Amino acid sequence: MKNDHWEEQDGLPVNPTAETPLEELISRRMMLKGMAASGAFGLFGCASGGGTIIPSLASGDGSAPLTFAEIGRTKDDKHHVAPGYTAQILIRQGDPIRAGAPQYRPEQQTGAEQEQQFGTDNDFLAFMSLPKGSNSSTRGLLGSNHENHRANICFPGNPSSLSKQQVEVQMAAQGFSIIEIAKEGNRWRHVLDSKYNRRISTNTEMRISGPAAGHARMQTPSDPSGRKVYGTFNNCAGGTTPWGTMLTAEENVQNYFAGDASKGPEAAARRRYGITGKGRYADWGRYFDRFNLDKEANEHNRFGWIVEIDPYDPSSRPVKRTALGRCAHECATHAVSHDGRVAIYSGDDARMEHVYKFVTNGKMGSGRDLLDDGVLYAARFEQNGKMRWLPLVHGQGPLTAANGFNSQADVVIELRRAATLSGATPMDRPEDVEAHPLTGRVYVVLTYNEQRKPDQVNAANPRGPNKHGHIVEIVPPLVDGKPDHTAIECDWGFFLLGGDPKVAEHGARYANPVSDNGWLAAPDNVAFDPKGRIWITTDGQDDWAGFNDSCYGANVSGPNRGVPRAFFNGPTGCEMCGPCFTPDGKTLFLAVQHPGDDKGSTFDKPSTRWPDFQPGMPPRGSVVAITKDDGGEIGG
Repeated sequence: MKNDHWEEQDGLPVNPTAETPLEELISRRMMLKGMAASGAFGLFGCASGGGTIIPSLASGDGSAPLTFAEIGRTKDDKHHVAPGYTAQILIRQGDPIRAGAPQYRPEQQTGAEQEQQFGTDNDFLAFMSLPKGSNSSTRGLLGSNHENHRANICFPGNPSSLSKQQVEVQMAAQGFSIIEIAKEGNRWRHVLDSKYNRRISTNTEMRISGPAAGHARMQTPSDPSGRKVYGTFNNCAGGTTPWGTMLTAEENVQNYFAGDASKGPEAAARRRYGITGKGRYADWGRYFDRFNLDKEANEHNRFGWIVEIDPYDPSSRPVKRTALGRCAHECATHAVSHDGRVAIYSGDDARMEHVYKFVTNGKMGSGRDLLDDGVLYAARFEQNGKMRWLPLVHGQGPLTAANGFNSQADVVIELRRAATLSGATPMDRPEDVEAHPLTGRVYVVLTYNEQRKPDQVNAANPRGPNKHGHIVEIVPPLVDGKPDHTAIECDWGFFLLGGDPKVAEHGARYANPVSDNGWLAAPDNVAFDPKGRIWITTDGQDDWAGFNDSCYGANVSGPNRGVPRAFFNGPTGCEMCGPCFTPDGKTLFLAVQHPGDDKGSTFDKPSTRWPDFQPGMPPRGSVVAITKDDGGEIGG
């Protein structure tokens, strides 16, 4: 591969039963001969007319035309945005998080300094208005994940083994940031003296809640209660809740533990999560016992969860919500169902893993711990265009003591095995899973799976290998005109299959003709603007398509449904992620993660020094705030 993106090395297949189910083998020939017939709605099912609209929701149906001029492909060290728009660098890796915090010193940085600075590898972004409960688009809180810390880019000398001080920097650099921002004219500024500015890192104390809280498999010498844990790391995508909290997803936590992973009662579970004791952050275990499997055998079970954070209360403790299950979570996005219950959708970002949803038992307004009580499901996609949500409940189906599940705690701790035994469909790296705010349709983003073999294809993952990724659209049934996100049976179809439609071997398919600059590869995260149009960011276009990662806009209904249009290109080596809009649609925030992460690129000789382009300053992940020069809505 051209780039050395770590994400491409993460998520390797560890599902031992990822072979194609018999019924899909029987139907494969028919599917491959006439793929346009698969899905209840045909290849681009879910109908180009936009479906039933729910007037009570304040969002468009996604058919409004996108009027910006498409940009061309780029392969350089800078960013590019559509004409008539400005991309402002809002905050960068190492910038002080609050007034009085130390300035970034990349060659001498300490963990204590990094705890007061914006973290590395910004990913998921969320904007919440200030004051709380308002719909302000000029003042708010911006939350940002911090997924990785790349020693070759961030430390001089490209060290192969890290000092304790460097490890402390890495531990402080990951996690989450919350900053207050304000718009003045057509530009944004970071409010440095805000009481809300906050860093959450590997060192932050958190509460464990839900069915795994207090369980023996969550207990460690430093926390015999199994109810308190320090830190969150490898934070990829996330989500928000209707009650004003942010959800951050812990993804590739297998990389952080040293020691002999093959010993003890957790050995089999570790294998399924790819924990080998030789991850790229194995240095952590040399200095801190909790990351050494030989000394604290259960610590790894305390990561891989969804963490809930209250951005409006800087003194609050984050909470790991174990009822949502443990895996390489890429996101945790919400949808309020017809009856007031809340669904949380999530993808397990690994090859041949699964898509999940959690449905609360309680309804909106029934308490702050709503995410501790509900039913967890995994998705199974059928050839006939139907899909089923399979309940992952202890005592049901194969989830019994005979298979090693003695309680719901075992189910959520070993979520992957529970889903596979229950018959969930192995997918091509499920990343973002987002419900449209108006139609309720759920968009499942599959980034790519170049390791899927031709005899492993299934209805929802029809290409093997799949180098360009695709997006699946789930259609929940309607109850009194409102989407039923609690339903266990839905329809599904393809929104798009990435790649160049002019190259037959790509197997790309779009609902309508796409331009030479509009076709995409490796879709990663998505968001909806106030008009209901979808915005798609990518992670891996350089590897599979030969140009830098980008952000595209597309209609989800109307005559141009499913036609991406190129809007923003990032600098070389980056991935584009975190699309997020202000309520008025006049600002689009994007996260430019790990710029300069090309093969052979280092702190001393990077492939770019974006965004500073200053000697001695490494490439720095940054948040960009994009506005239209005339002050109008993004996209037109």
